[in-house]
Amino acid sequence: MKQFFKIFLFSFVIFSLVATAGIFTYVKHLSPDERAETVPNEDEKNIDEETDKEFDTPLERAMYESNRINVLLVGLEGTRSDTIMLVSFDKDTKKANLISIPRDTYYYREGYGKYSEFQKINAVYGTEEEGIKSLMNAVEYLTGIPVDNYATIEYDGLRAAVDAIGGVEFDVPFHMRYIDPKDKPPLDINIPPGKQLIKGDKALELLRFRKTNYPGYRGYPNGDLGRVQTQQEFIKAAVKKAMSLKLPSVISAVYPHIKTDLTLTDMLLLGKDVIGFSTENLETMMLPGTDKMMGGLSFFLVNGEKTTELVYNLYDLKLAADASEENKTEKTTELN
Repeated sequence: MKQFFKIFLFSFVIFSLVATAGIFTYVKHLSPDERAETVPNEDEKNIDEETDKEFDTPLERAMYESNRINVLLVGLEGTRSDTIMLVSFDKDTKKANLISIPRDTYYYREGYGKYSEFQKINAVYGTEEEGIKSLMNAVEYLTGIPVDNYATIEYDGLRAAVDAIGGVEFDVPFHMRYIDPKDKPPLDINIPPGKQLIKGDKALELLRFRKTNYPGYRGYPNGDLGRVQTQQEFIKAAVKKAMSLKLPSVISAVYPHIKTDLTLTDMLLLGKDVIGFSTENLETMMLPGTDKMMGGLSFFLVNGEKTTELVYNLYDLKLAADASEENKTEKTTELN
């Protein structure tokens, strides 16, 4: 089966690197036109901004007044966005929340069979004309969180990033074994358990692994959810090491593999805001929901009520008794 997990949750590392003070050094390598772009004063406010804006809910007001930036991070395998994360960074508190969205998350779209593989969120990017914009809209709908920007990266960027920081010390939870001679190139994952230095290709294999097809070995008992947990732990370890290094060489190694709508000005401003961030201020979580077999396929159904609670916590709001009505049902339109 070629439908293996080639993609990774390393995008947050890239995001963190680009968003640090190291970017200021990297600017020297950009073209004259790009270097000419000025950075506005972060204290400047739009004097034309409405001061008497009305809001339907306390959450809408909190989102409007918040100093958060929400970035969709996507790992691509061709046209499949098999790795999807939403990073929410609070510029005031220097805290970041990393929300992983399972690739099998059910997202109904007209024109496809109700329970076909095209109703999974990882199919949106490659089947909609607007691509990444459609995926951003899907994530906004499922989470209720506004998505400001995006960054995509292919797996070659993983090798470049891990090798640029000299590998990542990581405790592999169990012996990972998988063989696929039909893959191109042939795939042979053989990573023993325990603490070890994980470098480029091994990092890709670690983050791809979900199940075994080799006698005497095992995979994650909870499938993709277990894989996501390992990926999040790997991210934390990688970010911690990356942020302790001189970043220009790391950024220059990874930058060619990234596509984003963040402008140079955006990144420079974000770099100033991220100064003071540490991995202790990074919280990882999974979009609330449950696995369910439908039409012979496995889907992940989002729990709307718990997702609402997550969003309210994110914006430091107390969830009133009637607030859960905003999103209390599973966001699985047309299931019934």
